[in-house]
Amino acid sequence: MRIGIAGISGRMGQMLVPAVQNSGATLIGGVGHGSGTAACTLFASIAALAAASDVVIDFTRADATAPHAAALAVAGTAWVLGTTGLDSATQQDVAQAADRIPIVQAANFSAGVTLLLALAERLGAALPAAAYDAEILDMHHRQKIDAPSGTALALGAAVARGRGVDFAQVARTDRSGARGAGEIGMAALRGGQIVGEHTLSFTAGSEQIQLTHRAFDRAVFAEGAVRAAHWVHGRSPGLYGMAEVLGV
Repeated sequence: MRIGIAGISGRMGQMLVPAVQNSGATLIGGVGHGSGTAACTLFASIAALAAASDVVIDFTRADATAPHAAALAVAGTAWVLGTTGLDSATQQDVAQAADRIPIVQAANFSAGVTLLLALAERLGAALPAAAYDAEILDMHHRQKIDAPSGTALALGAAVARGRGVDFAQVARTDRSGARGAGEIGMAALRGGQIVGEHTLSFTAGSEQIQLTHRAFDRAVFAEGAVRAAHWVHGRSPGLYGMAEVLGV
């Protein structure tokens, strides 16, 4: 299997290089800018990379996602998409591409976070919103652009699914004023070089349940993305998540 990396010169791109090579797949090269890519072929465009690859792993910027969706759909190349901070129009572009190619899209590719999302949905269903306030805190390195993180939003969406409500209607990132019943609150901290930390809390008058995931090394995301690439190769078109990859 031939794997290409979109954003190969970036922080995650450089983590993906050894992960792909150690997985038994062929690293065909990538698209990117800057240094750190001497050992890999740099393609002139995402279209050229897609044409040469069976699967493209993509951790780039949100504004690159729509053109990437179009290029991969034309080439018929499977896509592992880890870019976060997409707006609704760009997410629709991804969904349209999934009509033609198989896509694994995830805000976080670690096995631990995938299981945490499943637990978040179950707890959301089991703990009444009127009695248990749901709050999510994420902390990342100072360079991270989107806040709340994609993983924090995914956790909030999982709680909302469990509660049978529209996440967009109950999500709250502005912490000023009193907390409303049924809201799913989110707060973001940024500093240093923290890889990623997320805590989901359900707090009632008489008890509190907290679930925390800490990533110590970005390799966990790279390894999960490569696992997703092996899984998605040869699949039917559609939009998949890490839950399908892990079978949970």
